[in-house]
Amino acid sequence: PHADVVVMETTYGDRLHKALEPSVEELYTAIEDTFHRGGNVVIPTFALERAQEILFFLHQGVESGRLPASLQVFLDSPMAISATEIFKRHPECYDETTAELFREGNDPFDLPGLHFTRETAQSMALNDISGAVIMAGSGMCTGGRVRHHLRHNLWRRDSSVVFVGYAARGTLARIIIDGAKRVRIFHEDIPIHAKIYTIGGFSAHADRDELLYWYERTGRPRRTILVHGEEEVMHRFAHHLTDTRVLMPKIGDTVDL
Repeated sequence: PHADVVVMETTYGDRLHKALEPSVEELYTAIEDTFHRGGNVVIPTFALERAQEILFFLHQGVESGRLPASLQVFLDSPMAISATEIFKRHPECYDETTAELFREGNDPFDLPGLHFTRETAQSMALNDISGAVIMAGSGMCTGGRVRHHLRHNLWRRDSSVVFVGYAARGTLARIIIDGAKRVRIFHEDIPIHAKIYTIGGFSAHADRDELLYWYERTGRPRRTILVHGEEEVMHRFAHHLTDTRVLMPKIGDTVDL
């Protein structure tokens, strides 16, 4: 139906995502290269959907032989662990291919070397390991256990940090992605020697062309309200919108509908 007013996000309104298949291959390569150096792979992970998606592709990597069967993965996020358990309890929600895996007893979120670390002591024990994948929140590194893992791995030349989601400006994740040489974590200056990867193909946010594809089906709205995006991104995306009044409200603004 025709919309008079459209409110839409613009997180990736100025770029295109890398395709999923090469993104998965880049993840496998990052893990493989890091293990050859003897270090850890730290993946800052959003607890809902992103953690499960990464587990799914790690499972596929082990099943296909692309990753070693001995791969040790630590999901160090109580919220992500709980979410994963909920995902496991509802195979009826998946497509037929994934549902068939569950029926065959092949849990697509499980691996021989997967460890759920709920307790604080279990998380702290990861400070002394090498050669593992550590998934922890928060995804933007603004809090949570991942900050401890960054503190213990960023300075290591044999380790890697793999970002698989959006990082807002000003967050620790974005500061690292933008090329900082040092960061301050828990009142301590940490040099960044680890290899940093940013893999955009896993994002749940639509890219520019996907946003425009959706927008074209809203029926030429009189007003379009752009939200959830950095200001310069919203301005670039707005150039693609015609025959509509574009609004970019700031925090505290009101818009009469």
